[in-house]
Amino acid sequence: MSFHRSRLAIAALFCFLGFQYSTWVSQIPAFRDRLHLDEADVGLFLLAPGIGATVSYPLVARLMRRWGSRRLAGVSALVLLAVLLGLAAAPSFPVALVVLVVDGLAVGCLNVAMNAQGAALEAAFERNTMARLHAVFSGGILAGALLTAAVTAAGGGQRVHFAVGAVLLTALLALSRDGTFREDHQQPAAAPESPRWRLPGRVTVLLTLAMVFAELTEGAMNDWSALYLRDVAGAPAGLTPMGIAAFAGTMLVTRLFADRWRSRWGDQAVVTAGAALAAAGLAVALLAGGVVTALLGFAAVGLGMAAVTPCIYVAAARVAPETLSLVASVGTVGLLAGPPIIGFVASATSLVGGLTIVVGAAALVAACVGALSWPRPPEITAADKRSGWHEGMITDTPESL
Repeated sequence: MSFHRSRLAIAALFCFLGFQYSTWVSQIPAFRDRLHLDEADVGLFLLAPGIGATVSYPLVARLMRRWGSRRLAGVSALVLLAVLLGLAAAPSFPVALVVLVVDGLAVGCLNVAMNAQGAALEAAFERNTMARLHAVFSGGILAGALLTAAVTAAGGGQRVHFAVGAVLLTALLALSRDGTFREDHQQPAAAPESPRWRLPGRVTVLLTLAMVFAELTEGAMNDWSALYLRDVAGAPAGLTPMGIAAFAGTMLVTRLFADRWRSRWGDQAVVTAGAALAAAGLAVALLAGGVVTALLGFAAVGLGMAAVTPCIYVAAARVAPETLSLVASVGTVGLLAGPPIIGFVASATSLVGGLTIVVGAAALVAACVGALSWPRPPEITAADKRSGWHEGMITDTPESL
């Protein structure tokens, strides 16, 4: 099995998850009209999959031990296909909520499984590629949005949209079947798996906290950047979507190159420097004010945070499947709880005060990862650089893992 074939198969899983999410989220206005939802209902509608993902940890950990990541990825992807069709046929709001909770559970399973496959790919070929896989996930979200625009322009309804989406998702799932790993990356012999539950160790706690703060930072940019541009920076209505574009676009492009940075400087340096850049860039934007400064600050967050979650997923997978499951599941708490917390703080102070939490969260990512013991990357000679052998190779992993 070649590296490129395996990477293509695993990338199809990442694209699948991003595309499936974008497909149904883009139809929220149609759900609101069809199911007669008010604003509170829409909030609960969006919260339901997050609840499913948050409580998925015990199930994911058990299924990873019993099935392995390859089988878990395939089964959870099939469930997500059924979810899409179930949402299209949901006759009422309560039924749709149940379907979305199932969606969250399946997302939690696929998220862990596909990242375990990515970690296995890096371990098998000793090449960094996780950041590019996460770039494909972002590309899947973009592709789902483009499909929505195309179907809407053609006059197709929600069911037509979901049927076309299901066909494309089936093609991605078929592409992933040949090339994924049947065995996951094995944890070190010095850290045997215990059959009984025990308190997580220091490394697991730090990785979990880093993921929570990283997800909070990313979620806040998606949920609050447009409102900040409108209400604080005074941007015209046509420019407010550019906040998300500056953040998400910069993150997507950066992820295409971040694996080379990981190979050259090591994961710890990339994560700590990136998180510090995100914190500093957003802090300057909040202090200075203005539309241009805000857009530059949001772009700095995208640039700095691009490689953070991929590196944390890799580190967690090297500890144990249970650690990866815990980090991925609990990390969702930051994605869920972050935006409401920012809203509460903003209502008590200001939106600038609320977004100051994001500055602190990014700084805490750097602090958590910096507290781990990581070895220095190996020295690369001038001859090595000329030969190009070092491009994409894995250079470090936390010693305590």
